[in-house]
Amino acid sequence: MEDEALLRFDMIAFFEDRGWRVYDAENAEQAVSLLDQHRDIRVVITDVLIPGGMDGVRLAHVVRERLPATHLFVVSGQAPVAAEALPPRATFLPKPFDLNRMLRQIEHRPGSV
Repeated sequence: MEDEALLRFDMIAFFEDRGWRVYDAENAEQAVSLLDQHRDIRVVITDVLIPGGMDGVRLAHVVRERLPATHLFVVSGQAPVAAEALPPRATFLPKPFDLNRMLRQIEHRPGSV
């Protein structure tokens, strides 16, 4: 879930072009609903600043609780998020970031998609 529409659309196109099924959420509530509907989600990317009832760090904790094996990325163009604020095995990426590098991180993790 990304708060900046242009970056969100670029990420969607990047992963769809590589054959991935992509679910897009415009706010935290939609993201949680997608998690509940699609238990096969393997990668979640969320911005720290997102619309809805929770921020991206809290959403990351919800993802980790519901889908423990999911590859989880928290991104922000603001100040970095402290590692201890993130759930286990979550990766923080400052904006701008390289989508190809993110893809390599996903592919080289144990249990990758």
